[in-house]
Amino acid sequence: MLPVTLQVWRVPRRAAPLAFARMARDPRRLRATPGVRFAKLLGTGDGFRVRDADLTRYAALVVWDNPGAAAAFDATPAARAWARISTDAARLDLRLLKATGRWSGREPFGEPGAGGAGPVLALTRARLKARRAVTFWRAVPPVAAAVENAPGLLAHFGVGEAPIGWQGTVSVWRNEADLARFAYRHPEHRAAITRTSTEGWYAEDLFARFAVLDVMGDRSVLGWSEGGHGRA
Repeated sequence: MLPVTLQVWRVPRRAAPLAFARMARDPRRLRATPGVRFAKLLGTGDGFRVRDADLTRYAALVVWDNPGAAAAFDATPAARAWARISTDAARLDLRLLKATGRWSGREPFGEPGAGGAGPVLALTRARLKARRAVTFWRAVPPVAAAVENAPGLLAHFGVGEAPIGWQGTVSVWRNEADLARFAYRHPEHRAAITRTSTEGWYAEDLFARFAVLDVMGDRSVLGWSEGGHGRA
C-alpha cells in the first residue's frame, strides 16, 4: 500500500500573488521530489465557479513510494516554500480503501487496504467536457446544499487544478457508514450519480475513498467540525 498525504495551507490574502506564483511554479518541483510517485497542487473553493475560489487556501495531494519519504515532506523545497507564505497548515495521512477512474491518464493510488472504524476521506475529481459544463454547474447547487448538512460530515471543500473545467471535492466523514449513507441514499446525490452517466459530463473522472490515519496541524484550515457537520 502506498502512503498518501493531503497537505493544506492557509495564506494571508496579501500573499495571494505569491501563492499564484507557487501554483504555477511548484507542480513540477513537487513531482520531482524524491519519493513522489504522483502529485497534484490544487486550489480550493466553496464551489465550482470561479467566484467560489478561496484565494487563501491551497492543497497538495501526494502519493509516496514509502512512509519515510512521506514523513520527510516538510523538509522538501516545495513544502518549505509554502511554509514561508502560510499562516496555518494541516496534514492528513491517508490509506486507500477504494478507487475507480483515472487522473491524468493514471490510476495513481496503488492497491487498496483494509478499512477501520475511524474517519474516512472521499475524493472526487473530474475534467469537464466543455460542451457539458453549463448543465453540470446547474446541477451542483442542490448537491452542495445537501452535503453541507449531511450527518457525519467533518469537513468539506472544493479542489481544482485550474479555475475552470478541472473540478473536484474533498470531504471527511466520521466513518464509512456516514459516507455511504449520503453517497447512496441521499436523493440529490443519487440523482447526480445517475446524471453523470446519462449526460456524459466528464472527459475523465476519479472517485477514491481513504482511511484517515492521522490529522496533524490546525484542523480549522480544513473547516473541521467535530460536531459532524463540516463547513469550509
